[in-house]
Amino acid sequence: MADQIDNLAEVLELSSKIIEENIDAQLNKLQELDEDDIERLREKRLEALKKAQKQKQEWLSKGHGEYREVPSEKDFFAEVKDSEKVVCHFYRNSTFRCKILDKHLALLAKKHVETKFLKLNVEKAPFLTERLRIKVIPTLALLLDGKTKDYVVGFTDLGNTDEFPTEMLEWRLGCAAVINYSGNLMEPPTMTQKSGTKFRHVEKKTIRGQGYVSDSDSD
Repeated sequence: MADQIDNLAEVLELSSKIIEENIDAQLNKLQELDEDDIERLREKRLEALKKAQKQKQEWLSKGHGEYREVPSEKDFFAEVKDSEKVVCHFYRNSTFRCKILDKHLALLAKKHVETKFLKLNVEKAPFLTERLRIKVIPTLALLLDGKTKDYVVGFTDLGNTDEFPTEMLEWRLGCAAVINYSGNLMEPPTMTQKSGTKFRHVEKKTIRGQGYVSDSDSD
């Protein structure tokens, strides 16, 4: 036991030394910069901020940043064509779990401006619902560049509970790369990898003519 403690102490000491050396190297590098170097770094940073702000404004002009309802199938195709990343909630007013998803999606729409968050009433979109073979409500269609990449069917991928946190849905969308997720994609935020949580990716296909079969029971 004493040997293990000594070995751990040595590892921690070595790690601390490496970190200190890296910090010292960075500080020395900064100290060697002259005013011109600092000015170039400042200009580069400012340019990156301007570019990011311009991109954000472009997203907002396309309806990003809020969770919106699509009034018709025709509007759905126009919305999807206009944005690179889209999350669309296929819902029905009579389905209680759709209201649960609404709450989480509204929060994520404000946080992830890079993605367009939409909802579409399946009763107003029979053609599209049939085309996508959506059998379970709620279903989230996750799209990249106008193509369906993945689905979230019911709450199975979200811990199989109505009480899942917004972070769980955020992680799930991150796994499909339809949002810029900064957390650990290898593990859900509220459970370990041993929990058996599974989700299924589907082959990228265009909306038209796509086949999809749910492995969950209809509500």
